[in-house]
Amino acid sequence: MCSPEEAALLRLEEVFSATLARVNSFVLQPLLEAAPEPSDPWGRECLHLLQQLHRSSQQLWEVTEESLHSLQERLRHPDSISLESLLLLHSADRVLQVHLEYIESYTSCVAVQAFQKAVKWRSKYWQGQRKVLQQLLSGVSSEGSVGTALVQALRQPLTHHVHQYVLLLLSLGDTVGERHPTQELLVHTATVFGNLQSFMRQELDQAMATQALWHTLSNRLRDVLCTPAHRLLQDSQDIPVTVTPLRAERVLLFDDALVLLQGHSVHTFDLKLVWVEPGQDRCMFHILTPEEEFSLCSKDPQGRVAWQWKVTQAVCQTLRGKKDFPVLGAGLEPSEPPTCRCGAYTFRAEGRFSQATYEGEWYWGRPHGKGTLKWPDGQNHVGDFCQGLEHGFGIRLVPQASEDKFDCYKCHWREGSMCGYGICEGERYIGMWQADQRHGPGVMVTQAGFCYQGTFQADKMVGPGILLSEDDSLYEGTFTRDLTFVGKGKVTFPNGFTLEGSFGSGAGRGLHTQGVLDTAALPPDPGSTRKRQLGLGVFPVESRWQGVYGPFQDFVQAGCPGDLQEALLGFHVQSSRELRKSQEYLCCKRTHPEDHAARMEDILEELLQHRTPEALQQCLRKALNNSLHPLGKLLRTLMLTFQATYSGIGANKHLQGLAQEEVKQHAQELWAAYRGLLQVALQCKGQAPEKDEDAETRDLQVHRLVLPLVLPSFYSELFTLYLLLHEREDSLYSQGIANLSLFPDTKLLEFLDIQKHLWPLKDLTLTTNQRYSLVRDKCFLSATECLQKMIIQHLGAEIHLIRDMMAPIHTGGLYDFLLTALESCYEHIQKEDMRLHRLPSR
Repeated sequence: MCSPEEAALLRLEEVFSATLARVNSFVLQPLLEAAPEPSDPWGRECLHLLQQLHRSSQQLWEVTEESLHSLQERLRHPDSISLESLLLLHSADRVLQVHLEYIESYTSCVAVQAFQKAVKWRSKYWQGQRKVLQQLLSGVSSEGSVGTALVQALRQPLTHHVHQYVLLLLSLGDTVGERHPTQELLVHTATVFGNLQSFMRQELDQAMATQALWHTLSNRLRDVLCTPAHRLLQDSQDIPVTVTPLRAERVLLFDDALVLLQGHSVHTFDLKLVWVEPGQDRCMFHILTPEEEFSLCSKDPQGRVAWQWKVTQAVCQTLRGKKDFPVLGAGLEPSEPPTCRCGAYTFRAEGRFSQATYEGEWYWGRPHGKGTLKWPDGQNHVGDFCQGLEHGFGIRLVPQASEDKFDCYKCHWREGSMCGYGICEGERYIGMWQADQRHGPGVMVTQAGFCYQGTFQADKMVGPGILLSEDDSLYEGTFTRDLTFVGKGKVTFPNGFTLEGSFGSGAGRGLHTQGVLDTAALPPDPGSTRKRQLGLGVFPVESRWQGVYGPFQDFVQAGCPGDLQEALLGFHVQSSRELRKSQEYLCCKRTHPEDHAARMEDILEELLQHRTPEALQQCLRKALNNSLHPLGKLLRTLMLTFQATYSGIGANKHLQGLAQEEVKQHAQELWAAYRGLLQVALQCKGQAPEKDEDAETRDLQVHRLVLPLVLPSFYSELFTLYLLLHEREDSLYSQGIANLSLFPDTKLLEFLDIQKHLWPLKDLTLTTNQRYSLVRDKCFLSATECLQKMIIQHLGAEIHLIRDMMAPIHTGGLYDFLLTALESCYEHIQKEDMRLHRLPSR
């Protein structure tokens, strides 16, 4: 049997469905049909809001029809269709969402007076419809404007309907009893619509208060502030407050902004970037924003409490991105807004950041953490910030005068200035910085292939230094600030000639010198001339990129707290080429600190479970390939700095030594990072820390476990440097291979000094046993395969890279012997006298 409450619900749905149909037919549809295409932006906005309201009303009618249908089926077949089948019970959250969307659309129209605007489009028509409205809809007054009548006509049915929902659902719950299977559903649905009733009352009150606000403001202020998103929460005319040190005649708190009015001036503060701080005075509290700090003072503590509570809850609501339900301040999340946030802001005050837009992490009103700055002229900065200033590793792009070209600075920053080790593109500078200028030892590589090494002061190279040109000429001496020779110096030419004396330059006369030209010197070893390396010993490898290593070390020393994991160095930006091309910048979406804490616990636990050599290598491979793992973030940032240093202009053979040192150092730092994380994991479990490694053990682990895993990340740029450095040897080797291909088989084997019992059978007179032995051992086949493997275009570059990266433990062992043999073959094939043995082809 169906209860009387269910029958009452059916009648309620029938009435509401019919009312919605009449509202759509006689109110909303005529509003839209009667509306001409507005010519002004505000008129178009109102029309858009009315169209949205019409769609929301249609959806509300459709879900009401579904609910009505489920009730009709239940009343027709009470024995076969259970109470749980009612749409209102099993889909209460869906029904709630449709109601919320309608309320949002309706209150937006009310807040900006969209109904009054629409009535003016055809005022005579709506004057004639007043009696129709009175006949069709209850609660419509015969007095007042048509716009007010429309507001009442669209509000009254909904408020009545939701109120009756709550009463009938509570009554139905009392009827079925506590043990009924639908009792829990009934309680949930009654709670949902009870909350909706409170929320709707608050929303309607805020919309009406917002609508009333516009009548108290001048047209100019109304045009600035009147938007559908604004809902007035508090007005200083209701609860007075004063603002210090700023001046304001009136303070308005909206649900998304705090507004100070002074005459015709409007100061708007986005609540996402508003911090509330209690004051020492019981009648005062402080407001912090990116560019302003001020206090709100009330006449009494009660006023201060009201304002501070509403501002705080509005900030929380804005940061969550949705309104609190059921009422303001009743959200599920904590009522205190986080001090660390993410957001975007355009600076307006004079200063270095003027007109720049910062997007990223904030702390108490200042950029702090990872973020990006972008200026209107195309300049931008991606990196770490601390208390409002660039601090830590960062990338700065500065547009050049020529179109689509940028100077790119990648280095460590300290308190807003470049400081420490870093690099610069357009030309490539690798060296030390101080106060945004090149200062200290440095290396500079130009697009023309010139390499300078010396000391920089105030962004200029001065004093003694060296210059390597593209043809391997070497100048050692003194430079002027514009990098011309001056004073005593020496030039060594590729053929071994030297010029030593005094150098200078005169106006219009170019370079002139007075000295001694020595042509008697023997030609230098081409290898030693070509392999001159810059920067070695000038920048100790362990001191490079401390701006990258430092934050990781701080993170580990702090015990790897989850809330610091996302702020940990390795932010992921594109390569310098992609940055110059697209000007895309960092997206700073962050998840909750609790998620990072949970993830960090899993990471530390995994390290403890994979400590055997075999398991450890797999664990490290997985970690280094994971961009969310701390070790993966560290590797990603190191790879970024490496690419920025040694790609493009930095791909210069004279920088190969620097690059090789850095790869090995990065492997050591990653191993140290792993060891640090392991110690934290042991400490968290209350276990004794591992003993410190000696240097020999550490080097063994680095070369055996880490270097093979990280080398692929640096291989492309590193191998390019080896190719450039050994280009001449590889060219001779390739020519030697081409010459060898012209030799007959026996002459080739004789030239390679292969023992005759290994020669092909057809070229030898051998006994049966000798032939059987030769076939059994397949010696010639193995020798042929070995020779084929040697035919590699850049074998010399490969050999030297392997030699430089070989683990110390292999020195003097089998691998060392095999590599030495391969080197001997490589050098043998390069010999000049081999070309004299070239024989005519068959």
